[in-house]
Amino acid sequence: MPAATADRHARLLRLATRASLSVASTLIVAKAVAWYLSGSVSLLAGLTDSVLDGAASFLNLLAIHYALRPADDDHRYGHGKAEALAGMGQALFIAVSAVIIAVQAAERLHSPEPIGEAGLGIAVMVLSLVLTVGLLVIQHKVIRETGSTAVRADSLHYRSDLMLNGSILVALVLAAAGFPQLDALFGLGISVYILWSAVQIARESIEILMDKELPLDVSEQMMDLACAVPGVLGAHDLRTRVSGNHWFVQLHLELPGQLTLSAAHALCEQAEAAIVAQFPKAEVLVHADPHEVLKRQLTP
Repeated sequence: MPAATADRHARLLRLATRASLSVASTLIVAKAVAWYLSGSVSLLAGLTDSVLDGAASFLNLLAIHYALRPADDDHRYGHGKAEALAGMGQALFIAVSAVIIAVQAAERLHSPEPIGEAGLGIAVMVLSLVLTVGLLVIQHKVIRETGSTAVRADSLHYRSDLMLNGSILVALVLAAAGFPQLDALFGLGISVYILWSAVQIARESIEILMDKELPLDVSEQMMDLACAVPGVLGAHDLRTRVSGNHWFVQLHLELPGQLTLSAAHALCEQAEAAIVAQFPKAEVLVHADPHEVLKRQLTP
C-alpha cells in the first residue's frame, strides 16, 4: 500500500474511533439523567447499550492504535488482526447488553410502573438519533476508504443503536399517550435485535481470524489483471487473506521457460503493479513458474 494512502487510512481510523467514543460518552450522561427521572425500562435499555458502546468504543480505540503499528520482527504481517479481536470483544459487549435489557424488560412486564418525565426522555432520544446519524456518516466514509473490520463492527452496532433509539422514542411517545406497557415490550424486541447484531459481528470477526478468502469476484479480477500483462501465459494458485486494512495476495504466474531471470522478474513486478493499481490495499507476492514444466506435469 502506498505510504500516502496508509497515512490517510490511519487518520481516518483514528477519527472514527475518537468520534465513536465521544458520542458514546455524551449519550451515557444524557440517558442516565433521563432514565433516573423517568424510570423508563426502554431508556434503561438505551443507557445500558450506551455504557457498553462506550466500553466497546474504547476497546476499538486501543485495538486500532495497535493494529496501525507497522510490521516488526515478531509480526511480519503486521498487527491488523487486532481489529478482528476488537470485533469479537464488541460482540461480547453487545450480547451482554441484550441480556441485561431483556431481564429488565421482563421484570417491568411482571411489575409495571408508570413512566415519569417522558418529555425529557423524548428530548434525549432525539439527541441520540442526531448524534448517531452523524457518527454513522463518518463511519461510512471510513469503511468505504479503509475497509476496517473494527470500524465496520462499530458501525453495525451503532446502526442497531439507531433502531434502538428510534424504538425507545416511539415507546416513550406511546407511554406518554397512555400505553406504558408497550415500553417493556419494546425493550424485549430491542434486546433480540441487539443479540442478532452481536452474532453478525462475531461471525465476520471469526472469518477474518480464520483467514477467509476475499470474495470470489475480487479474486477473479486479480487473476484477469495478472493474465492481461503482455508475456504472461496464465496464472494459478491465487490465495488471499485479510489482516486489518491490508489484503495479502499470493499467486503463481506461468511464463515462457526461455526467459532470463531478469525478464521473468520484470513480468512478475508488472503483474503485481497491475493488481495493486486496482486494489491499493493489496500486498502481492508473485511466484514465476515455467509454462513448459507445468504443461509436462499436466500431461498424462
